[in-house]
Amino acid sequence: MKLNKLPKHSILVIAIVTTWIKTYITYQTSFDMKIENTMQQLILLINPLAFLLFIYGISLFFKTAKVRNRYMITVSAILSVVLYGNVAFYRFFNDFITLPVLFQTSNFGDLGNSAASSIYWYDIFYFTDVVLLILAVKFLPVAKEAAIIKPNMRRTYFVLSFAMLFLNLGLAETERPQLLTRSFDRELLVKNIGTYNYHLYDIFIQSKSHAQRALADGSELTDVTNYVKSNQGENNKKTFGIAKKRNVIIISLESTQNFVINNKVNGQEITPFLNSLTKDKDTFYFDNFYHQTGLGKTSDAEFIVENSLYGTGRGAVFFTNSGNTFNSMSERLNDNGYYTSVLHANNKSFWNRDMMYQALNIKHFYDVESYDVTDENSANWGLKDIPYMDQSVKIMKTLPQPFYTRLITLSNHYPFTSDPEDQLIKPYTSDDNTVNRYFQTVRYTDEAIKELFKDLKESGLYDNSVIVMYGDHYGISENHNKAMAQYLGKDSITPFDSAQLQKVPFFIHVPHSGIGKEMHEIAGQMDIRPTVLHLLGIDTKNDLQMGTDLFSKDHKDFITFRDGRFVTDKLVYAGEVCYDKSTGEKTDSSKCDPYIDQANKKLDYSDKIINGDLLRFYNNKTGEAK
Repeated sequence: MKLNKLPKHSILVIAIVTTWIKTYITYQTSFDMKIENTMQQLILLINPLAFLLFIYGISLFFKTAKVRNRYMITVSAILSVVLYGNVAFYRFFNDFITLPVLFQTSNFGDLGNSAASSIYWYDIFYFTDVVLLILAVKFLPVAKEAAIIKPNMRRTYFVLSFAMLFLNLGLAETERPQLLTRSFDRELLVKNIGTYNYHLYDIFIQSKSHAQRALADGSELTDVTNYVKSNQGENNKKTFGIAKKRNVIIISLESTQNFVINNKVNGQEITPFLNSLTKDKDTFYFDNFYHQTGLGKTSDAEFIVENSLYGTGRGAVFFTNSGNTFNSMSERLNDNGYYTSVLHANNKSFWNRDMMYQALNIKHFYDVESYDVTDENSANWGLKDIPYMDQSVKIMKTLPQPFYTRLITLSNHYPFTSDPEDQLIKPYTSDDNTVNRYFQTVRYTDEAIKELFKDLKESGLYDNSVIVMYGDHYGISENHNKAMAQYLGKDSITPFDSAQLQKVPFFIHVPHSGIGKEMHEIAGQMDIRPTVLHLLGIDTKNDLQMGTDLFSKDHKDFITFRDGRFVTDKLVYAGEVCYDKSTGEKTDSSKCDPYIDQANKKLDYSDKIINGDLLRFYNNKTGEAK
């Protein structure tokens, strides 16, 4: 067939097919989506098609080939940017972009090395379809022909595109019932409805959440309060109030996962000081403690610690809901005579902290302007952890007592680079430099915590304080599973292993208490707020919180992740598979079914509180709606 006799709409076909093929190849090579059967593979193959048929099909309404071609090239370029944006984001966060994330522009300037580490020279190939389409427009004579599109032809075309959409949704609903109404996992959405449809769905959900706040009223609190109160436990008389009127120092350990505790690399201890605390008579160490953050990462962890509520499922709650009313731990401590603050050597606007801290009723934020930061004492994301601890203790000495303050470390942040003088152990040896460097930066942070304890003792603050430390989120994402499998001596990392790797350290150090021990309860960040307040002798029976006191005999061994996965003392639900926790092997899915409902209910109620800003209607002193 000669080129000048090609069908008039060959360019449309080329645009659809090249973008379709590129998207499918990207699914297979750039995202770690588990495909378990032929049906899931078929859904993955067809899920971009309905959207591409529709979006490129709009060109059929243009009267000239020149305008149609320009439109298709523009659409192809935009879709390539969207897809590549998700690829780069996935490399760093192991997740997909949401609409609120795109508006977190105040963070972009600080991403620096982290963003650069997620971009490679060969990423140009993600724009291959755009190049092919431009070449087709230029060299195929048919691209320059005008064509009058008959209405019945357009009608048939769009009926086909909608039929493809309904086929996709039908197969997805069969494979994953209630996908669009009950799913908290963005990977499931992309796997079933495709990247482009996922973003349309995300826009819809974001609009819906804004409407929820506008339409919400106090009547919606009834179910939430009933749920929260039914899951509260009795206070433990032995631990309630043991730290009354003590200063509270909470330390966020950046990207620190629990697998480094009491472990070695190249025969060297990774965290010698934290290891010593696991055996310290004044320390409670929880070895089955999990982070419960979402896309907000460190800021989500802060939010959970303050409120015992989940962050939003679509971005950082510090951005999406900083105008809400909250009943934070800081507010409770303000009411009980504490001076509340945060000490963090970063820009005050990063993660929108300056606005959110006001909403949380934190009295003072000591940001980077409160620290002496030089080229010599900073690296990677900012002030190194050891000088940060030294300067933070000097600030704490000036605070009115009792005080409550939170410290946020920086050195152990992706991409885990450090100066040679701060590399206290040799790197791990694998093909993954990110994992190799991680052990060195964790070791440096451990040394900084040792320095903090020493400085607190020398300053006279140590004896009348309680020191709480938690890992804020994972450091090594699933994109590095090959190297992690090597370190852990496994053939591969399963969804079960991945869930277990979400364990982070949690320490409560009460000097001179003599009652510390290693605790094995299944616990999560949601439990920090009630546990700390109860140690201070502050009752939380009227507070709307999703966590419970870890020392209460009524505490349940059950935690839920932001994406709907969960862990109990006997089961782990991950990757839509039910596992036996003791063996790591798959077990009867019916065992997990009751917990799936519980997990979804907990996430639902937390979302209702946040999206509806329901705490503005709640009186935490009476435990009733205003």
